[in-house]
Amino acid sequence: MSNLNHWEGIGRLGQEIELRYLPNGDAVASLSLACDDSYKDKQTGQKVERTEWVRCVAFRQTAEFLAEWLRKGARLYAVGKLKTREYEKDGSKRYVTEIHLAQGTEIIDWPAKDAQPRQQAQQQQRQDAPRNGSRPQPSQQAAPPDYDSFDDDIPFAPAHYLTGV
Repeated sequence: MSNLNHWEGIGRLGQEIELRYLPNGDAVASLSLACDDSYKDKQTGQKVERTEWVRCVAFRQTAEFLAEWLRKGARLYAVGKLKTREYEKDGSKRYVTEIHLAQGTEIIDWPAKDAQPRQQAQQQQRQDAPRNGSRPQPSQQAAPPDYDSFDDDIPFAPAHYLTGV
């Protein structure tokens, strides 16, 4: 009999993705997904809504790709395996369970067609900044993406973007 360790769900990014690099050069992205859940209270008959927070981790090209294109509030169809790791803090052992994202993870909320990835947008802002050393005024800074205006023609990432194949 084989074991099954598979998780999938749709959630919104609760904060910007944290991208870091391991000593061997591999990228690691940490993200938190807010997954909505609801049920009917048996005593009151009222619908009760709640949010479950799911920690996710992506590696290598998938990590870099997701960090480049996703922003807080964007929806992601996450697929992966549950992994629990142990660490020590203040002298006591602690555990955290995460979803290690795998092939099948797809971006639902793509930026608008004219949006640039984060790295290109930051480079453009630096180039557009005044040369006298002053910081750009808020009216000169690029506006954040409008997540309600995405193009529905391209709802998902092709699998090769997320798997590096």
